[in-house]
Parts: sequence; C-alpha cells; structure tokens
Amino acid sequence: HVQLVESGGGSVQAGGSLRLSCAAPLHLYSSYSMAWFRQAPGKEHEGVASIDGDGHTSVAHAVNERFTISRDNAKNTLYLQMNSLKPEDTAMYYCAAGSFYTDYQHPSDFSVWGQGTQVTVS
Repeated sequence: HVQLVESGGGSVQAGGSLRLSCAAPLHLYSSYSMAWFRQAPGKEHEGVASIDGDGHTSVAHAVNERFTISRDNAKNTLYLQMNSLKPEDTAMYYCAAGSFYTDYQHPSDFSVWGQGTQVTVS
C-alpha cells in the first residue's frame, strides 16, 4: 500500500514556481532519508534532491540554484520548492524514503515510493 503521498504538481509557465509536498507516516519520516526523483517521458529516472536522517541536504547540480528541499517535522512532510521552472523540468516527480544515511545519487537505497505528481512547464 502507498505510504508516501505527493501533491502540489500542476501546469505552470516557464519562470514560474511550484512547491511539491510529500506526506509520510512518522515511522518513515523520522527514520529514513527522504528524496525527490523525477522521470520525463522517454528519459531515465533522475535524482533531484534528498535530505538524510540528520537533516543534511543534497541537490542535483542541474537544479541546485532553483530547487530547495526541506521538511516540516511537525507535519511529517517533505517539500520541494521549485523556482524559475524550465520546460525541461517537465516530469513526473516522485517522493521516496530510503536508508538513514543516503542521498538521491543512490536510488537503490530508496525502498518506499509514492505514486508521483506531474509537473508540466510550458
């Protein structure tokens, strides 16, 4: 059953912003690294950003000046703030939970995935 629930996707014009949210049950949120991945049609799965169990963040070079990952511990929610969006950011965005110490560069460490939220930039 799905334990991670993404929201916040949608259609936006280039240059716009979106904030994605991922609600997680406490046992995942407090014990695991959390990350955002994306997959565009016809392209490989791509890591975007992650935050480990100690709160250290990592963001992919391609988006590190535009995207910010954060979490709200009181709400067990992970966020991805996306600014200055480009058409190449169009993809399905997935939230995932993984080992306590890992990051988006190791997708095999992430064992729990949400169903995704679509982001379309035109």
